[in-house]
Amino acid sequence: MNNRIPLHGLRVDERLFKLVHDDIAPGTGVDSNSFWAALARIVQDLGPRNRQLLEQRNELQNRIDQWYGQRPGVRTPAEQKEFLQEIGYLEPELPVAQMGTAHVDLEISVQAGPQLVVPVDNARYALNAANARWGSLYDALYGTDVISEDKGREASDAYNPVRGAAVIQWSERMLDRIFPLSTGSHGDVTAYRLHDTPQGSTLACRLESGQTVQLQDPAQYVGHRQEETELTLALLVHNHLHVELHFDRQHPIGQAHPAGLKDIVMEAAVTTIQDFEDSVAAVDTEDKVRVYHNWCHLLKGDLETTFEKNRSPFTRRLAPDRHYTAPDGSELTLPGRSLLLVRHVGLHMYTDAVTTDTGQAVPEGFLDAMVATLAALHDLRRTGPVRNSRTGSVYVVKPKLHGSGEVRLTLDLFAAVETALGLEPNTIKLGIMDEERRTTVNLGNAIQEARDRVVFINTGFLDRTGDELHTAMRAGPMLRKSDIRTQPWLSRYEDWNVDQGLRAGFAGRAQIGKGMWTMPDALGAMLNTKMNHPQAGASTAWVPSPTAATLHALHYHLVDVGQRQRELTAQPPVSLDAILLPPLMEENRPSATEIQQELDNNVQGILGYVVRWVNQGIGCSKVPDIDGVGLMEDRATLRISSQHVANWLLHGIVAPEQVRRAFARMAAVVDAQNAGAEGYVPMTPNLEDSQAFQAAQDLVFEGARLPNGYTEPILHARRRAVKARAALGS
Repeated sequence: MNNRIPLHGLRVDERLFKLVHDDIAPGTGVDSNSFWAALARIVQDLGPRNRQLLEQRNELQNRIDQWYGQRPGVRTPAEQKEFLQEIGYLEPELPVAQMGTAHVDLEISVQAGPQLVVPVDNARYALNAANARWGSLYDALYGTDVISEDKGREASDAYNPVRGAAVIQWSERMLDRIFPLSTGSHGDVTAYRLHDTPQGSTLACRLESGQTVQLQDPAQYVGHRQEETELTLALLVHNHLHVELHFDRQHPIGQAHPAGLKDIVMEAAVTTIQDFEDSVAAVDTEDKVRVYHNWCHLLKGDLETTFEKNRSPFTRRLAPDRHYTAPDGSELTLPGRSLLLVRHVGLHMYTDAVTTDTGQAVPEGFLDAMVATLAALHDLRRTGPVRNSRTGSVYVVKPKLHGSGEVRLTLDLFAAVETALGLEPNTIKLGIMDEERRTTVNLGNAIQEARDRVVFINTGFLDRTGDELHTAMRAGPMLRKSDIRTQPWLSRYEDWNVDQGLRAGFAGRAQIGKGMWTMPDALGAMLNTKMNHPQAGASTAWVPSPTAATLHALHYHLVDVGQRQRELTAQPPVSLDAILLPPLMEENRPSATEIQQELDNNVQGILGYVVRWVNQGIGCSKVPDIDGVGLMEDRATLRISSQHVANWLLHGIVAPEQVRRAFARMAAVVDAQNAGAEGYVPMTPNLEDSQAFQAAQDLVFEGARLPNGYTEPILHARRRAVKARAALGS
């Protein structure tokens, strides 16, 4: 047992106490004793409400289970509404008042662009994401399947000039679409030069014909860098996103370009969510201290990590801001890093890093709010070399909220934290993740409750699907997963989210987000399809890597999100009716072969993710599916798969022994897929002794009983067992 320090009716793990006292609090103007006293008051004042709200979740789910159990099958939207209103699940609609959130950074209010979500416990990943504000388009094209590998364009360790030429040609066509010239094409330009006028410099482009032309819209040129008289960089802007053209005729790539254009650097991931939740495996104080440490030092500006790259040590730090000369000769500075948001855990999570005097774990979200905001004071007080929020705000994304009552508790929590830490009211901004069914149907009310803090809503379709499966668990067997995604409820849910945000005045003031692209190696397909997110009116969407962010940024150049939102505002709103119809199988049940394929696919995915989570503490990773295709997996995808099998078990589509056999077979498949991977602990041949294997089975066989189908209770218990065994050396 680690030492615990008694403070104001709490018992604080010594490691967490030292982190706050020695590392986070100094420089904030807040002493650690008053910090813990404030947390104790918050736990005493708000802790009972947290438990009451969780009990309300369970009570509502029990009522829904009973209702479906009395008459399984499809219920009409009218029947659904009447019942959900009767039990208080569907709330009376509040009148619409326009949002009043103030002091919002441009990355959220104005700039539409990609968003990354990254596990903050991994310093290298956290820094990569923070620095993904800018990315090389040439590198993104050269290193992915956007450029095919036929006709001599194969990718290899050595530079392939044929592939490089294809990258340049592709990029020039894109420049013609985003930054068209008054005449001709960027592919015809032999030199980019500055042209001085009494009003300031402009960008002049000399064509192969000898003609000199400008950009069709000269105002798109906003800055430059030069060495002596040689232009080395031209800064352009379109739809509030910047693009750098880099020139160097001595560079190997620049030598191959008629105008010496060696690279195109995109402003890409304008925002990043540093995650405490689904993408991390933080099960105890040791893990939580690492999470809080990295978040604090991101905001201090001094987080760094050293790793081996090309057989040499390499240290990664936060990128500095970027400086240019504006057309009028003044200095122009742009942020070098993503604007960082932080995602806390949900209301259902409790932690024994801090307990009451009686040994009761406290709500982990309370601890997140206090520690994360204390760390953010380093940014607000400007104690470090870089800035995150230039408007003095702290951006918190809150997951897994159920209805407006839980939003109200979150608002009261933030207000208490602000009082404790001496912050102005509404300094802490709220992002509402619309990923639970009860929040979806009451989203307008949730936004109205938070209208002076809300800066973000999104559609987390992965968790949302998992909650749909659990909420309607007893309504009947669900469709196959691939068919669920084509059902009307899911597309209506996506549209409903945008409608509710626009109705509340989000346009030009807050983010409306869309979910993750889960195939990090299929970025050609992403480039072809993910434009549907800005076309749907979303000002941001999640991508799995900095490279994907660079490519997805192109969509926000090709679609004017502000204009699209204005068009959508004029259209009739989406009806709630289709959202209330769960994706039930009804008729035309799949064949025995199709059932087995679905079961194997689900079980393999569950095992592939859980084995890394439980044995290695990896909360998010690229996991091979049953066909070997790498998919980004986190607890949201696990929730879907485990709930799906649990539903089929409940309704007799699959039998218990059939499921157990599938687990045994797929364990061998997953072990083979991970053979030789560093740190991997195989499940076979001793499945009974494998905490990971047992956790995966528990998630299915106990799935119908798990509160809201959440995976954390089982994952945390099994991971802690693995860590305890390792600590004993067994």
